[in-house]
Parts: sequence; structure tokens; C-alpha cells
Amino acid sequence: MTPTSPRARRLAGTLYAYAFLTDLVLLYPVYALLFADTGLSVGQISSLFVIWSLASIALEVPSGAWADATSRRRMLCLAPLCTAAGFALWTLAPSYPAFAAGFVLWGAGGALASGATEALVFDELDRLGAADRYAHVIGRARTAGTVGVLASIVLAAPVLAFGGYPAVGAASIAVCLLAAAVAVRLPEQRQTVSRTGVAVSAPDDLDADLAVPAVGRAAPTVVSGPADTVTAADPDGDELGWWQGLRAGVAEARGHRSVRRAVLLVAGVGAVWGALDEYTPLLARDTGVALTTVPLLLLIVTLGQVVGGLLAPVGQRFGSRGFALLLAGSALALAGGALSGHPAAFGLVAVAFCGLQLASVLADARLQARITGPGRATVTSLAGMATDLTIIVVYGGYGLVATVAGNRVAFAVAAVPYLLIAVALAIRPSDDRRPLASVGVARGG
Repeated sequence: MTPTSPRARRLAGTLYAYAFLTDLVLLYPVYALLFADTGLSVGQISSLFVIWSLASIALEVPSGAWADATSRRRMLCLAPLCTAAGFALWTLAPSYPAFAAGFVLWGAGGALASGATEALVFDELDRLGAADRYAHVIGRARTAGTVGVLASIVLAAPVLAFGGYPAVGAASIAVCLLAAAVAVRLPEQRQTVSRTGVAVSAPDDLDADLAVPAVGRAAPTVVSGPADTVTAADPDGDELGWWQGLRAGVAEARGHRSVRRAVLLVAGVGAVWGALDEYTPLLARDTGVALTTVPLLLLIVTLGQVVGGLLAPVGQRFGSRGFALLLAGSALALAGGALSGHPAAFGLVAVAFCGLQLASVLADARLQARITGPGRATVTSLAGMATDLTIIVVYGGYGLVATVAGNRVAFAVAAVPYLLIAVALAIRPSDDRRPLASVGVARGG
């Protein structure tokens, strides 16, 4: 792995602070209570979650194209400001219309950051000659976000006791504003490559493994705008507008089989356990523990996610077979822990979430390594949109299975897709056993 330079360390440190602050939202553990105490029914609350999901899906790809066409750092500054505006509506005018508008703004904030974050981090590390550290950095960033969620859970109770929902809302707004200020410190030097300077040596069939394709690049063409605006360029060297950037990103995701399958893998790996996370309280309650013990079991699972993010440097050594074993082991741990029905078996669920968090980081790193065009944020946002759509499918499937057979069986059934993905990765004849960290990565500068 490439030694870290001072600039790479600054990038990583700023990213960790940003990830921590964007998830240090004291409204997280209590916003459902705020809705209920305002007088909303369960049906109305559920409709708000649907609005949130639809807003995120609708804005995901357009915001990625906007980040590619203008400045990814600017998107990361705007994202927490949109979220803060939504929380301000909730705090100052609690009502169903305000909650709905707030969720639209929160969804917009998430869409602005999704894609832009990964694209900025990968390209900046690439420019510093440290692209092989991407999985390490992004894994720790996700861990920082998880720690932020844990801190918000700890802090919400005393702040709620001190000043009620207005105090919790004000604290959440303040943290979002602080996150926007931190985002200003993220470095950004946008770079693109002329059409005649690109030489892609990776075969089209690398999508079955975790290895990074070897890509050679000549001196890049940098197209700079005024002051703080740095724009991308199309392969001909012209400025890349929003619509052209959107088309370029979509074309790369559709036209390059390795990129397309990497997008699908990101969605397949991240969506299932991302949806299951919402149901872990129900699974914990079904073990028969007291209601006050449920948060402790959830804490174990969250700690598993933290460890998974920190294990990214180890995961970079995995080839295709290692990645397949990671998914298969996580699936078996998930099914076994869920079907046991014993509180101690939640340790297996934590192991599963640890492995799946790690697998998600590695799948994202694999996608970033395969993107060669200027629409990196757009392609990454396509993966985010595919993940969101898949999550909705998982929600529906889980509801059907849980209604018929209960939460334990529903969790076990949800593990099956991971076994199928693992089998597909393990049996492909074009398997490349090279570890992620040992394969050449494109250098932008």
C-alpha cells in the first residue's frame, strides 16, 4: 500500500470529520417520536418514509451529474445545508407538511453527497498517487459515520431532557452547519484525460473479481473555471455540461460491462443488509429479552459495523475467492444468528454485519477502480440509485416473508442473495486472484 503523504492525511482527516458530523444528528433516534407526539398516525409516518425514499431516488443521478459538471466539494458543502433546512422546518413548524418538505430536503442532501463523496476522494487520492488507499480511507470514513450515530444516540436523551424537541432540533441544525464548514476544507483539483491519452489495459471480463484493472494515463487535461469552480471536460477536451455529464456517466455504466456489473454488485451487496438494519430491533425483541435490553443487542450489531469499516485494509488483500468467502461466511452467520432465537446469537448477527460492511466498502472500491471517464460521481450515483431501488424491493419481500413466517425466517431468507453472489464470484472461469491493493491503479497527476 502506498505510504501516505501529508496531503493524503489531510484529505482523510477532513473526510473523517465530515462523515462524523453528518451522522451526529440528535434527531436520528427521536424523530419518529416527534412525528407521533405531533399527532401523526402510523400510516402518515410511513408515508413520510416513502417521500424520503422517493426524493433520494429522484435526485440521486441528477445530483451526481451536477457534481461532475461543477464541483464535488461544493456538493458536499450544500448537502448538510439542505439537511439543516429540513430540520429547521421540523423544529420551527412541526406538522405533516413541514415533515414532508423536510424529508424532501433531507433526501436532497443525501443525494448531493452520494456519488460526489466517493468521486472526490478517489480522484484526489489518485492525483496524489495513493489511489490504492481508497478502500482504507472510505472504510474509516464509514466507521466515523457509525460512531457519529452512536454519539447521537448517547447525546439525544440528555439534550431531550434539557430542552425537548426544540433543543434536539437546534443541536442537529448546528451540527449540519458545522459539517458544511468542514467540507470547505476538502481539497479538489478536477482532472480529465484527453481521448488520445487514454490506454485501458484491463480486459472487459474483470468484473467477476475484486482486482483493480491496470489503467495507464498520459498527462491529464485540467479545465479550470473561475475561483472555486473547477469543471470536468469531455473526452474531446471541451467543458462538460450537466446534460453531457449525465449522458457520459450513464453511457459508461451501460456500455462498459465491467462498470455495469460493478454498479450492480454495489447495489446487491449494500441493499440487503442496509434494509435489514431497519428490522434488527424486531429481531432483537423476538429473542425474548426485556425491552430495555434491545438497545444493548443493537449496540453489538453497530459495533460489528464499526469493525467492518476498520478492516478495509485487510480486505484489500482479498481476490475474487476471498471476497466470495467473505459474503458466504457473512450470509451463514446472518442466517444462523437469526434462526437461533437466543440473545447470545446476536453476536453472529454482529459478525454478519461486520462482514457485509467490509464487503460494501470493497465493492465500492472495485467500482471506483473501473470508472475511467469524467462522470465518476454520476456513475457512483447510479450505483446509489440502484441500491435505493433494491432496498425498496427488499422492504417489500421482507414484509411478505415476515408476515407469513416471522422475523427470524425473513432474516435467514435475506441471506440467500449473498450466497448466490458468492457462488457466482467463485465459479467464474476468468477469476483474477490478484488482491485489490497489489494491482496498478490509474494515476491522475
